[in-house]
Amino acid sequence: MAQSFVAMPFFVRQAIVSFGSVDEQLVGASRTLGAGPTRSFFRIEVPLAGQGLAAGAALAWARALGEFGATALFAGGLQGATQTLPLAIYDQFGAANFQAALAMSALLVAVSFAVLVTTKLLLRWRES
Repeated sequence: MAQSFVAMPFFVRQAIVSFGSVDEQLVGASRTLGAGPTRSFFRIEVPLAGQGLAAGAALAWARALGEFGATALFAGGLQGATQTLPLAIYDQFGAANFQAALAMSALLVAVSFAVLVTTKLLLRWRES
């Protein structure tokens, strides 16, 4: 919950921009052809705003992945229960185990990079 609370503005701002860029004439045309508001939303607006929504989701996920403060403050760092990778890195630094902290940091960077590259490739693939 803490990570969602901190990262959600990244998605919401991108969703507002993405839905704002959808041509209202296309939505109006679907409505005149008999589609209701819900069907127009899911069949016209969501696909047209899909790239922006995916980009916002990737940004929010990347922000949530590295969240430290809100997780430590609200969820706590109970090892094996609520501990996230950033909290584990912090614990390893506190225990002066720099090799483990560096390895976990590298893992976090690699996973973030892989997710962002995968998102970019999926969006390009979807365009073609």
